[in-house]
Amino acid sequence: MAGLKRALSALWLVLWALAAHPAWADTPPAAPAMLLAEVYAADVDVGEYWVSEKLDGVRAQWDGRTLRFRGGGVVPAPAWFTANFPAVPLDGELWIARDAFDTLSGIVRKVEPVDADWRQVRYLVFELPGAAGDFSARVRQMQTIVELAAVPWLQAVEQRRVADRATLMRQLDIVVRAGGEGLMLHRADAPYVTGRSDALLKLKPWQDAEAVVVGHTPGKGKYQGMTGALEMEMPDGKRFRIGSGLSDALRHQPPPIGTRITYRYQHLTKNGMPRFPRYLRVREEF
Repeated sequence: MAGLKRALSALWLVLWALAAHPAWADTPPAAPAMLLAEVYAADVDVGEYWVSEKLDGVRAQWDGRTLRFRGGGVVPAPAWFTANFPAVPLDGELWIARDAFDTLSGIVRKVEPVDADWRQVRYLVFELPGAAGDFSARVRQMQTIVELAAVPWLQAVEQRRVADRATLMRQLDIVVRAGGEGLMLHRADAPYVTGRSDALLKLKPWQDAEAVVVGHTPGKGKYQGMTGALEMEMPDGKRFRIGSGLSDALRHQPPPIGTRITYRYQHLTKNGMPRFPRYLRVREEF
């Protein structure tokens, strides 16, 4: 019975792959359509969601043949890394460990991949693009896909259910204290969708956003001769400064004007300005 079940699962994967790629076109796609999260609100019924850790990695989508960054570029991974990936679409995160984004980014951006570096990297799957059924069904499918593939660095993100908001917040505290970013909540009854949707929510102890560097403010005191702060412009045209989170190296050689960066902040003021903004990193387009 177990052998028959595995054979049927394998047949299902093949049929899904054929349906997902009817023509196997050679023209590479543009940026893949992806599901993007809304922000968690306190009135959400958490019992309706699956909960997982928010990974600070590099988003990548496997289309059954090629692994691509969020921007559509091909991930320059060694051939062995994806050689035995299943011929079905997967969405997930390239990841090493908590608080290791800079190391990961350096590895996956190299045009000539370094095998020894890539041995640290895992591809953690949290969604199945185009798959039928609700998210609960897709959670089971992800587990089956990973099990059948038997690739050590291909793993399904752990999904769990929580009973109430108090339990959710305790889980958030555990993850953040251990160096994690926060939590993701995916509605159990949601079909597969793309674009920004409340089918997926993010919960973090801080907010993050993107803005463009439009100037550099000279430093004072111990930062004399260096950059004291970055002049930033938000998408709506509002401007503010970021001085926190800049290393001495960045103060000596700040991100050039026109660079898009990601920053963290506590909340927005009544005027829509970020409160206590802190530099996080240059926004990687890949």
